[in-house]
Amino acid sequence: MIEIDVSTERGIAVVVPRGRLNMVAAKRLREALAEVVAGGTHRIVVDLGETTFLDSSGLGALVSGLKAARQAGGDLRVARPTPEVLAVFQLTNIDKVLRPRPDVASAFDV
Repeated sequence: MIEIDVSTERGIAVVVPRGRLNMVAAKRLREALAEVVAGGTHRIVVDLGETTFLDSSGLGALVSGLKAARQAGGDLRVARPTPEVLAVFQLTNIDKVLRPRPDVASAFDV
């Protein structure tokens, strides 16, 4: 089971999925990101520092969140991917679209 924490500071939402981001958890992440955008926060950082696994469903949830944020005039960025998550990003070339940042603060230069 994944745990997803959401906090907002200075107009930027930080979403932290903890655990395995698989098919079951991806639905929860997709809903959390949609709620953030619907709530009026369009700049989002997904902190992947505590995400131990990522599959195609997890990638789909991130891309869905990116699309929603950009359609609302904002952006979604990722920070602190674990080596396992970074490997998936590189294998799928999604790291060209969702360029990982080393930490949350540098994602939007907070």
